[in-house]
Amino acid sequence: MRPRNWIIRCWWANCEVALQFLVDAQLPPALAGWLTAAGHSAKHVETIGLRNAEDPAIWRYALNHRAVLLTKDEDFAVRANQSQPAPVVVWLRIGNCSNRALRVWFTVLLPKIVSEIERGQRFIEVR
Repeated sequence: MRPRNWIIRCWWANCEVALQFLVDAQLPPALAGWLTAAGHSAKHVETIGLRNAEDPAIWRYALNHRAVLLTKDEDFAVRANQSQPAPVVVWLRIGNCSNRALRVWFTVLLPKIVSEIERGQRFIEVR
């Protein structure tokens, strides 16, 4: 069963699920823009006033807004496997890289991430 804020729409001739993402502080704000351009809804923690927030505040925001939390922070990965309720957490295991390299890497993986979320996965580790 899909949360109510998910929307089915066709994008680039492939049917995909439009999701709502929350991009954590270790990732560039541009990632939210890329997700929006791909047909999803996305906000970076900086744009919602949570740039310097503690993890529990970011966690609550993701839960309250039914947002998929994109993070490089291992603390969220641990918490996702120990806490209920939990938002969907996508733990991006990529080292420091340029925005361009991140975009290339992430663009290739996004359809698989969306597919896993659609199948009901609540925690996704991406390497």
